[in-house]
Amino acid sequence: MARNILILGASYGSLLGTKLLMAGHNVTLVCRKKTAELINREGTEVRIKLRDEPTHRSIFSRDLPGKLDATSPDQVDVSRYDLVGLAMQEPQYTNHTIRVLMVKIAVAKLPCLSIMNMPPLPYLKRIPALEGMDLEEAYTNAQVWERFTPGLVTLCSPDPQAFRPPDEEANVLHVGLPTNFKASAFADEKHTRLLRELEADIDAVTLDGQDVPVKLKVFDSLFVPLAKWSMLLTGNYRCITPQEPRPIRDAVHGDLDLSQSIYDHVDAVARKLGADAQDQVPFAKYAKAAESLLKPSSAARAVAAGAPFIERVDLLVKLISHQLDMPNAEIDRTVQVVDQKLSEKIVSGGSGAQ
Repeated sequence: MARNILILGASYGSLLGTKLLMAGHNVTLVCRKKTAELINREGTEVRIKLRDEPTHRSIFSRDLPGKLDATSPDQVDVSRYDLVGLAMQEPQYTNHTIRVLMVKIAVAKLPCLSIMNMPPLPYLKRIPALEGMDLEEAYTNAQVWERFTPGLVTLCSPDPQAFRPPDEEANVLHVGLPTNFKASAFADEKHTRLLRELEADIDAVTLDGQDVPVKLKVFDSLFVPLAKWSMLLTGNYRCITPQEPRPIRDAVHGDLDLSQSIYDHVDAVARKLGADAQDQVPFAKYAKAAESLLKPSSAARAVAAGAPFIERVDLLVKLISHQLDMPNAEIDRTVQVVDQKLSEKIVSGGSGAQ
């Protein structure tokens, strides 16, 4: 049965959207009016490399069995949808029209699957050790999440790496690292069954008889997506330096012993919250993947471009680690550098899109 999925964010969201379209489901991408007009006119193009093929393939939405449309936030009818995907960067949810839409989604009690790096606050409240912690400081505007029922919000680790090529239109996405989306179950088994249905449908898709990478994997554990925190704190945020941004590869491999110590510490924080070792990704596997990440992280590129706000998983992990009495000097230093770079942008009047 074709499901109707609403995805907030047409850039990274188009990757999950394309996988759903390939599986025969219908997708609406929420984005700026100009981008929506482009997508409704031309569709989307996601470039992805199949296993053992030397070049990327272009997958066009117009060729897929599912139906795609795009709309601005003010035009969304939430009653049409079975599931909402949250695929924008966290600061973007403070936009007025997005906030109005978020209220409608919360009131409609729609299950929400986040593929943000920054976990939605309601999801964190599902973890007993975090439920009473003071974490709002890490969010651009924590009030966005106030109306959401925690059990209706789950997190999907956004492990696949993808970007919009700078010289291309806004409907094009290039997948650099085609790993899997790893989602935690919902509180309600009915909603988890929907996720598992989508997981099976995506898994069954082939292209010219070949398997297509970037799967949706569903886990019972709430802690599987938290494995991404170790990667973000070791690589992505350390791309931000007092000078120019550096590639993820250099952030990780510039001092491998230091990188492993940061990674292991964040893993230990997750285990203190309740994670099991099997929920986590070994450092060696991450370090290997980082060898191919030759660009600065999206957070570092946003700061360099003048963005006054970015997703602050670095600050979130710092707040959690301090409240667990597990502070780490390197994490604190990373937060200090990011704070300094962002304050420079604000003082100088810089601005930029995420």
